[in-house]
Amino acid sequence: MKSKKWFLLMALTLVLSMFLAACGGDKNEDKPAADKEDDKATEKPAEEAGEPDAEQVLYLEEASAIPSVDSAIVEDQVGFNVLNNINEGLYRLNQENIAEPAMAAEEAEVSEDGLTYTFKLRDAKWSDDTPVTANDFVYAWQHAIDPATGSPYGPFMMSGVVKNATEISEEKMEVSELGVKAVDEKTFEVTLDRPVPYFLSLMSFGTFYPLKEEFVTSKGDAYATNSDGLLSNGPFVLTDWDGTGDSWTYKKNEHYWDADTVKLNEIHVNVIKDSATGVKLYQDGKLDWTRVSGDLAMQYRDDAEAVIQPETSVFYFKFNQEKGGEKTPLANENIRKAIAKSFEKNDMADVVLANGSLPANYLVPTKFAFDENEKDFRDLSGDHLVYNVEEAQEHWKKGLEELGVESLELEILGGDTELSKKMDEYFKSQMETNLEGLTIKLKEVPFAVRLELDTNQDYDIQVSGWGPDFQDPISFLDLFVTDGTNNLMSYSNPEYDKLIEESKGALALDPAARYEAFVKAEKILLEDDAAIAPIYQRSLVILQKPYFKGLVNHPFGADYSYKWAYISGKK
Repeated sequence: MKSKKWFLLMALTLVLSMFLAACGGDKNEDKPAADKEDDKATEKPAEEAGEPDAEQVLYLEEASAIPSVDSAIVEDQVGFNVLNNINEGLYRLNQENIAEPAMAAEEAEVSEDGLTYTFKLRDAKWSDDTPVTANDFVYAWQHAIDPATGSPYGPFMMSGVVKNATEISEEKMEVSELGVKAVDEKTFEVTLDRPVPYFLSLMSFGTFYPLKEEFVTSKGDAYATNSDGLLSNGPFVLTDWDGTGDSWTYKKNEHYWDADTVKLNEIHVNVIKDSATGVKLYQDGKLDWTRVSGDLAMQYRDDAEAVIQPETSVFYFKFNQEKGGEKTPLANENIRKAIAKSFEKNDMADVVLANGSLPANYLVPTKFAFDENEKDFRDLSGDHLVYNVEEAQEHWKKGLEELGVESLELEILGGDTELSKKMDEYFKSQMETNLEGLTIKLKEVPFAVRLELDTNQDYDIQVSGWGPDFQDPISFLDLFVTDGTNNLMSYSNPEYDKLIEESKGALALDPAARYEAFVKAEKILLEDDAAIAPIYQRSLVILQKPYFKGLVNHPFGADYSYKWAYISGKK
């Protein structure tokens, strides 16, 4: 076994080196894994970390272009990163990743039954020097839940949380009946459907940011389509963005209520889709940090300027069970289980990614959610859909017999970055080798195109992933309820739905029983139904200049905040 695996790794390394002749590509942040949490959780004092002492202009990269900056429409990490840095909600995640008042002047007043939250707003302004008011929140939330808007996150985040949101999203009530009210210009009141323990952390999420109605309506269809169509109330304003380009600039927002804290004057961002290009620009002094993947991650992970950043994002295959109104072969449970168990995840993480990512036999990530006894959810739920060729082949044989065919051709929908292409080639090799009669076609497209294909449910197998919106297992498990906003693969299991619904209702105030329900739900989703097939939990290798300080990485919601970042010691 050992020699066979060694041969596989060597062969795969040789194959990957050929792909790297063209490039690389992945993500970003702060210190080796063992040290990162301490360093990130508490920023060093100024005398230790160094005062800003150089031109405060930063050069960064993103993995893809911005699909949208409309808070009601954004559904991707790049968009949420932009929103988090140019806008601000009632609360913001601070340097310790705790939600603290932002547009709110103080902690919310909460009614005894936990159903009414009253927020007093601070004297904050938009970037056009006009005040942020309670009506800006009323309008934004109503806009996000309005079915006419087509928001992917509004119904997902508000339904079952904010009063009447579910009925409005189902067009059974008017938008004006949403449980939000501007008591006066600086008092915003929210009424909930049920007590929600994590509600205040939701207030830092982009969908809940304010919108100035007069500005949005005056721009019409041009709103949020380029820099001129945006208004900011956060640390920075977005400039030099034409709506489709691969570059943009953040400039300090002088009207931001906490502008004195913001040290950076400008941040220049370019889309870099491969590691080789990113590393070259970094070495040439044209980038201050860059993500590193594949062979380059293996090469640079021990570099003095390398940072290994563990994350809570989990990646998996989505199996589309219906396309064009017809059942697909992936509607067959045995076919799904065969594919889910047919690829080696350890080699995937160690050789293809080579960035500290963990092989995942789960959906809810490790070191993310803990029960009332501080026990990791992963210890409660265990592993599911572990790589096993023999079991995969047994499921495959049964599935083909049930379908009445001897072979299948399926397509994997993936990204167009160099790393995505390498992963897809690895999956194709593993699956075709281990499942006789399977042919895998690869479709590699830009992220915006993949979002459209996903929305239209026009794919067979899709490489997908999820970064949590708030710190609770339901941030992952709620994705796959029947007809859920993000369940774009026709999966349905009444028992699963019942468990998730109970976790929001009858079990909401019983932490132990609630976590038991989550454990059962994850087992149904993965082990019983193989609705999705987990692949890995991401870590990133980043090259970061030592003079780039104060970058804050968030374990949920947007990835990064630049509010506290600065440059010190640059020669």
